[in-house]
Amino acid sequence: MQLPESQVAVLEAASADEATSVDALAEATDLPPETVTGAAFELEEEGLVTVEERVDETIELTEEGQEYADGELPEVKLYETALEAGADTDAVSMGQVIGGSGLEGDAVDIALSNYARKGYGSIDSGEITADPDADPAADAEASTLETLADDPDADSVDDDTLESLERRGLVEVVETTTREVTVTEQGVTELMAGVETAETVGQVTPELLTGGDWQDVEFADYNVEADAERFEGGNVHILRQTAERVKDVLVGMGFQEMEGPHVDADFWINDCLFMPQDHPARTHWDRFALEEPTHIDDLPEGLVADVERAHREGVGADGEGYHSPWDEDFARALALRGHTTSLSTRYLSGEEIGEIEPPARYFSVEKVYRNDTLDPTHLLEFFQIEGWVMAEDLSVRDLMGTFEEFYAQFGIEDIQFKPHYNPYTEPSFELFGTHPTTGELVEIGNSGIFREEMLEPLGVECDVMAWGLALERLLMLMYGFEDIRDIHGTLCDLELLRNTEVTY
Repeated sequence: MQLPESQVAVLEAASADEATSVDALAEATDLPPETVTGAAFELEEEGLVTVEERVDETIELTEEGQEYADGELPEVKLYETALEAGADTDAVSMGQVIGGSGLEGDAVDIALSNYARKGYGSIDSGEITADPDADPAADAEASTLETLADDPDADSVDDDTLESLERRGLVEVVETTTREVTVTEQGVTELMAGVETAETVGQVTPELLTGGDWQDVEFADYNVEADAERFEGGNVHILRQTAERVKDVLVGMGFQEMEGPHVDADFWINDCLFMPQDHPARTHWDRFALEEPTHIDDLPEGLVADVERAHREGVGADGEGYHSPWDEDFARALALRGHTTSLSTRYLSGEEIGEIEPPARYFSVEKVYRNDTLDPTHLLEFFQIEGWVMAEDLSVRDLMGTFEEFYAQFGIEDIQFKPHYNPYTEPSFELFGTHPTTGELVEIGNSGIFREEMLEPLGVECDVMAWGLALERLLMLMYGFEDIRDIHGTLCDLELLRNTEVTY
């Protein structure tokens, strides 16, 4: 019997008494494992060997997981620092505890997102408390990391804890396919009768073609079922794809896009919105201020004076203003924008592109930053769909109709509205949509008609209806995501992103 050289080597190296792994055969024959695998499958088709497969799972710590196994989980470090600061008796400022913990960058987000979940305490309005009865030594995730660091094959690992660690990217469950080869009775018979090496050619060359030798040689079979290495190519993130689609929809509805700085003065972010300077949302706990530079240099003097007047005295015969402190130095303070309405105030005032004549429609789909408590529907940064329409005699009906037309483009036709209060719009209402998986109502945006106290200082003499919608919440309604941390941020689920079919 004649066989290709690789098949002869594998058949002679394999045993009829016990199964031999592909790796062992590769070492014995000095052939690559993939060549041995192909030869084994070809021999199996001839009935000369059997190939058995089994899938083994091994648990490996990621680089981040190994770091925490050697040290501490961020949430444990945050808890221990909170205890040292006395947060077990009275609430302590979150900035103080984070600064004392030494946590930086992504570790801060990770610590905050897991702190309350594990019962270490609570985080609310920029303050943190610590439960004195919490026991970091009993942290299942921490102890499991230590166990796996010492013994990757440990059998005592809890499945739920392992799933949580895998979701956090601290461990990887690696599946390995092991193939073992055993010589059959027919294979033994052929070996005893004698197996010769057949001259086979695996590739057609110019020499074979020009010399005519291709007619006399035996070509090796090409195994189309052989395993191939898997490559995960890059792809546009589903959030970015949806953002681009939102832009296309709004442009199709006659809107123009706005652009502007991520870091801006409180004047543009809040003062121009008729937001009082002593409003709780404007404290340093709810915003991300800049250390350097701390203030903006240039603000339009006339506009600053008009905005200050609106805050102090109000606008119109019935306007009273806030009768609250107003400080230009406070207005010049720089911070990461908490909403993209700062772009709207820049454009409406005429400072960005010049005076805009009605009717006009503008939008932006940009990132904003808020010092929120992390949960399935809140992140420290997210994308806001900002928009406004300037025209005469606008009404709430116009605003609702715009939303119904917009969301219908994404297959969402059950929008609900609830009256709401904003310092800068009257009337105001929130938008809600039904989550396709849970059936719960999810808040997806805020909107209203800009107040006269906001528009008059900006020099706008007609109606303006405006809104701020959450792009991530739109994704939740479109795809059924229940936790936006699965698609955005340091804990995102890469497999979920790779396997989710984008809807158009």
